[in-house]
Amino acid sequence: MKKALLVIDMQNICVGENHAAYFKYNNADLIEAVNRVIDTNKENMVIYIKNVMKKNLLNKFAPFHAYEGTEEVELVNNLQMVSKNIFTKYEGNAFSNSALNEFLKKSDIEYVEVIGVDGGGRVELKSLGAIKEGYKVIVNENAIGTMFVKNKNKYFKQLKDLGAEFI
Repeated sequence: MKKALLVIDMQNICVGENHAAYFKYNNADLIEAVNRVIDTNKENMVIYIKNVMKKNLLNKFAPFHAYEGTEEVELVNNLQMVSKNIFTKYEGNAFSNSALNEFLKKSDIEYVEVIGVDGGGRVELKSLGAIKEGYKVIVNENAIGTMFVKNKNKYFKQLKDLGAEFI
């Protein structure tokens, strides 16, 4: 079984020291939990996913801004970096970046484990994208930050119904 760990949106805008007020995680605990999972996955492929917003009229009114080339989109400094596998996404589903899927397929990845932010939407969208592309999905709840628990419960039920494994 070849597995990849997808580290989702662990960026300054979400969990950094000067994160946007919109994001309300226990940053230190979340970063520590994510780093622990990265530690246990060193034998697997570790991939970091960054969310970047396009400068357009719709995003101008978003509660936070994470534009290409800004400090906000960079991965948080105290995140453990064990690979240079970094992919950018401009939509909720990381698989909208075809380079990610091509990289996973070329590497014969069967399983993807997802950690990071946010269990109320972003993790779910990446997981659904992975399932749609034919990967088996593991959602590691020990290292997922969630702001909207009601959304998380709904999304996680949907993922369970589609065969995702939860640990």
